[in-house]
Amino acid sequence: MGGAYNSVLVVVLLGAYLSVFVTSYEFINILGTNSSPSSSFPRNFLFGTASSSYQFEGGFLADGKGFSNWDIFSHKPGNIVDGSNGDIAVDHYHLYLEDLELMEFIGINTYRFSISWARILPKGKFGNVNIAGIKHYDKLINALVEKGIQPFVTLTHYDLPQELEDIYGGWLSPQIQKDFAYYASICFKYYGDRVKYWVTLNEPNVVAVRGYRSGIYPPARCSASFGNCTSGDSESEPFIAAHNMILSHAAAVDVYRTKYQGKQNGSIGIVMNAVWYEPISNSAQDRLAAQRAQSFFLNWFLDPIIFGNYPKEMKDILGSLLPDFHNDSFGKLKNGLDFIGINHYTSFYAKDCLHSTCEQGGPGVSMTEGYFLRTAIKNNVPIGESV
Repeated sequence: MGGAYNSVLVVVLLGAYLSVFVTSYEFINILGTNSSPSSSFPRNFLFGTASSSYQFEGGFLADGKGFSNWDIFSHKPGNIVDGSNGDIAVDHYHLYLEDLELMEFIGINTYRFSISWARILPKGKFGNVNIAGIKHYDKLINALVEKGIQPFVTLTHYDLPQELEDIYGGWLSPQIQKDFAYYASICFKYYGDRVKYWVTLNEPNVVAVRGYRSGIYPPARCSASFGNCTSGDSESEPFIAAHNMILSHAAAVDVYRTKYQGKQNGSIGIVMNAVWYEPISNSAQDRLAAQRAQSFFLNWFLDPIIFGNYPKEMKDILGSLLPDFHNDSFGKLKNGLDFIGINHYTSFYAKDCLHSTCEQGGPGVSMTEGYFLRTAIKNNVPIGESV
């Protein structure tokens, strides 16, 4: 598992809509009453709701916003099953004041939202800052603070300016590390006096897998054996994209810590998609397979950010497929966060396919996925209740 993550605050983000953040152990009732001990929470406990820019904002090209990768992807026929897109979504861009009224009414004290990179820099780094975009989030943050709702801001939730994809391939190019740090610095500069919790990337492990292995998310790259894409390499590109996301995170954290954190007194971290893997049997091979499954999905990103290198299980199996971290990256990577955010949706069983034969195909079976079979069924019984 790569060792314990000591002295790192863990944020649990349940799905896309509920955020839970614990900072101390002095209990109060979130509703301001003492009617029920079971409803009390730690003081400074942030209990709120969450969104992502593409799924919520709408305002497709409003006020100077540029195209994002999801704009282009969702407009291509066949990419979205029902043909829908985020051009309007729930129109949070125009209706955010009404949304905040609802948040205040239900009594939450934090709101996690993501900034649209293409709304701030319509052409990535290759253009001027969109002041209208800056002002929009400025008004949103001010409105939150006025209502006593703590803004919890994600810099990118799956989306990036399409311009960066077109010019150099987005996350496949090391150039994006500098461009992401530049974008992050703009956000810290304009909003860091009020935003005390920053998330660099939301679920980069999902972006790497679904964008570059299965190809069901933009930029829709994969090999024929993994999906139906016009280009891509599912064996190598997920690791290249992940490497650049990890170093982009590190670059943004370095900018924040060296230029802004001292005077703004905020925290910065990353949010990961976390799947729990239970060994399908008590055999040593299946127990190792469950650990290996975690290494190839969660610790793939967390080990480099906290310890400075990839998990041993990945290095042993993948060898040269894993890019190297150069010496100048190690200092920025190690302990490269103040908190870890966890989005947890489900759990699976893991069956060993490294030392055992897996006759059926399925997620996880290949070498680059970690040689384990992922399944939700054991002895014809699901691992949990259906929803």
